[in-house]
Amino acid sequence: MTTVRDVLVSELRAQRRRVIATLDGLPEEALTRSRLPSAWSPLGMVRHLTHDVERFWFRGVVAGERLALPTDDEVWHPTTWPGARAVVEAYEAAAAQSDAVIESTPLEALPSAAAMATYPWAPARSLLETVLHVITETATHAGHLDIARELVDGHQHLVLTEFADPTAGSAGGAPGTGPT
Repeated sequence: MTTVRDVLVSELRAQRRRVIATLDGLPEEALTRSRLPSAWSPLGMVRHLTHDVERFWFRGVVAGERLALPTDDEVWHPTTWPGARAVVEAYEAAAAQSDAVIESTPLEALPSAAAMATYPWAPARSLLETVLHVITETATHAGHLDIARELVDGHQHLVLTEFADPTAGSAGGAPGTGPT
């Protein structure tokens, strides 16, 4: 029987995979270079998702751990960039820890008083609301990475013409049958 928790975790994992897949095949230089006025790079985005999203929301706010989080500048613009593999492995490890917190916490659970004292700016919302927030944030940033990737080498994760034109794409399938 599929539960709400199963659906949430499945969707969160799908968005995480999309983040990692978007980086696949990019040269190291493209991973640490920004092509945008806001100056973030693809690896900076993955580091943001690792520390400010996965670690902060699940281990910090939900599980109540007091975390030594890096500063925004250390996340987005480290003096020395870790290798791409190390950044992806850290993201995958943080995601696995998040999944463990999600699996062991009731969906209606609110952050503890200790967690709220440690992170007073965090909203006191249930695990369910937090998971929905993280799915939204991860999907949003996956879209940002899609755009950054297209600026680097033209690769598009989601090709809209395949949805709008039933004759486009692999087998000339119906709209909505293209890649997601």
